[in-house]
Amino acid sequence: MEDEEAAAMLQAVGRQVKLWREAAGMTQSELGPAIGYSEEMVSSVERGRRAPKPDFLDNSDVVLNAGGKLSAMKEDVEKAHYPKKVRDLAKVEAEAVDLGAYEGLQLHGMLQTEEYARALYAMRRPALTEEEIERHVAARMARKSFLDHVPHCMFTFIQDEVTLRRPIGGKLVMRRQLEHLLDVGQMRHVTMQVAPTDQEEHAGMAGSFQVLKLRGGKTVGHSEGQLYSRLITDPREVQKLEMRYGMIRAQALTPRESLAFIKKVLGEMT
Repeated sequence: MEDEEAAAMLQAVGRQVKLWREAAGMTQSELGPAIGYSEEMVSSVERGRRAPKPDFLDNSDVVLNAGGKLSAMKEDVEKAHYPKKVRDLAKVEAEAVDLGAYEGLQLHGMLQTEEYARALYAMRRPALTEEEIERHVAARMARKSFLDHVPHCMFTFIQDEVTLRRPIGGKLVMRRQLEHLLDVGQMRHVTMQVAPTDQEEHAGMAGSFQVLKLRGGKTVGHSEGQLYSRLITDPREVQKLEMRYGMIRAQALTPRESLAFIKKVLGEMT
């Protein structure tokens, strides 16, 4: 694993599997075939070297009579599998009651289809392994679950026009992505806007960012670059982001105009 927090979680899960196995009087070589895995896999999981798949934990729970305790660890294992910056951001987004995001290079992570996200990660340089790509894609798809937090959070997304026109993954993938945007844009707690490229003034030229209003009244910002992901908590810096976001929204097309614009781009993509 790439960070200590995730490694510690897998080690804790491994210890639990080992304790339940020993309590049942079974060896690793006996447990493996009983749950459909090799003895080597059981050993790797118990040592915290590999993340157990959901069926590994479910089957172990049944065979070892753990009463659901091992199965209950699936969510923690899944989160540990995600990159650290994704987990950290997810914690903040889970506290948000209002999230405003501006994206100038690609579609916002919460708006991406699985095939669009996979195409993005496949283009990374240095190249990612297939396992790394799947890991990142799974994390991004899990992040989309925040859109279901109705009515706990309101979302506003502002996308630069270029993010709608760049055919990431090819035209067919992009067509399905634009169709998905139109579906999301119909949600009552989501507002979608487009910043057209033919507009002379644009307050978002410094890059993409988010402004999140959290339960309890605090507001934070988030910015992500080539090699960093930064949570912004300084009230003075957050205030600048709020002012900038408000200007970008004012300069963008209205929500109704934006959905019509997305439909127009979709129609042009043959």
